[in-house]
Amino acid sequence: MNRYLIKGGKVIDPASGRSKTEDLLIEGSLIVARFSEDRGVKTIEAGGLIVTPGLIDLHVHLREPGREDEETVISGTRAAAAGGFTTVCCMPNTDPAIDSVSVVEQINDQSKKSLIDVKVIAAITKKSEGKALTEMGELVDAGVVAFSDDGAPVTDSQLMRSAMEYAKTFNRPIVDHAEDLLLAAGGIMNEGYYSTILGLKGIPAAAEEVIVARDTLLAKLTGAKIHIAHISTAGSVDIIKRAKEEGLSVTCETTPHHLALTDESLCDYNTDYKVNPPLRSMGDIDRLFEGLKEGTIDAIATDHAPHARHEKEAEIEVAPFGMIGLETAVPVLINAAKKYGLKLEDLIPKLTTGPARVVGLEAGTLEVGSNADVTIIDAKAKVKVDSSIFESKSRNTPFDGKDLTGSIKHVFKGGKQIVIDGSVI
Repeated sequence: MNRYLIKGGKVIDPASGRSKTEDLLIEGSLIVARFSEDRGVKTIEAGGLIVTPGLIDLHVHLREPGREDEETVISGTRAAAAGGFTTVCCMPNTDPAIDSVSVVEQINDQSKKSLIDVKVIAAITKKSEGKALTEMGELVDAGVVAFSDDGAPVTDSQLMRSAMEYAKTFNRPIVDHAEDLLLAAGGIMNEGYYSTILGLKGIPAAAEEVIVARDTLLAKLTGAKIHIAHISTAGSVDIIKRAKEEGLSVTCETTPHHLALTDESLCDYNTDYKVNPPLRSMGDIDRLFEGLKEGTIDAIATDHAPHARHEKEAEIEVAPFGMIGLETAVPVLINAAKKYGLKLEDLIPKLTTGPARVVGLEAGTLEVGSNADVTIIDAKAKVKVDSSIFESKSRNTPFDGKDLTGSIKHVFKGGKQIVIDGSVI
């Protein structure tokens, strides 16, 4: 039986309110108060390090089935482990879409070979085409944790209402891709000063906010639980804050890159900065951080979006949206938060208990008796991002070669050490 003594680290467990320097004990697959016997205990010195529950990512694209050249369940979950994540939720915009029990079972079978947990988010509509609802009951029985047509909105308001009503019946949230396709049509980047001087068609903030407003109203009408994915604008934060004040079951997430980068980044036409929703203004970032502090924003998710190198090397008008983010999330957040007087420990709830609550996971805690999913972070380590050694199959990150602070030292999944001194086993 595995026995680990994680000694002298700063244990941050938002679920129990602990934030102090102490030892953490792992026996078998569980967090324990004391060992049943003292033999065979391996000590990990964690002085000066942060010990947290295993991180949870609500929003990753594993590309399987359909684009295994860009990512697979195995490669994507290894990238997640390298980034400190012990649970990820995979999005359904694959080919074929995750809209049937057979595809869910295919992913579940692959997940059994991975180092971490993979939770499946199934499509709201068949083929994610926005025309007819999937068989939600069957998909819930297959184990899906939520429904989303991520990558595209459900434009038909009546259909979205029906989706919310069915999802409520099965006690599952709708994960909402908030984008008015007509307002966003042909857009490359945020509509504003930089889109004007660069001569690139912009995507206005209203393209996101219109759908956020519509679907919070539908949540009020139906009583359903909705989760707004990858919010990027100040207006979205304000709409969601008002919805929460009304007592609606509305949660949301933002991403590390929307907290760290502005639309000015596109000035050299680097397609790795082309994401959807687009990078916004500094004013939007300011409001996103306010949203994190005040509790409007529940989670931080990477929206890890792998793409083949040749696709991203195309002209900016035709290159696909998206960047990878699993292996850079922690250092990017540490560096972005400094300006706002926040440390990593202030953001740990958004990476653990927050996402766990959104989809009802029994994870994100270090309480005695819980599964030993543990991440150990050196928040002061100086690192240079090197995408050539990433576990991900793809390399589309704008942070390659950047000097950042923060690294993942060790990760445990169910008491098994899966990352040792920064390397995935």
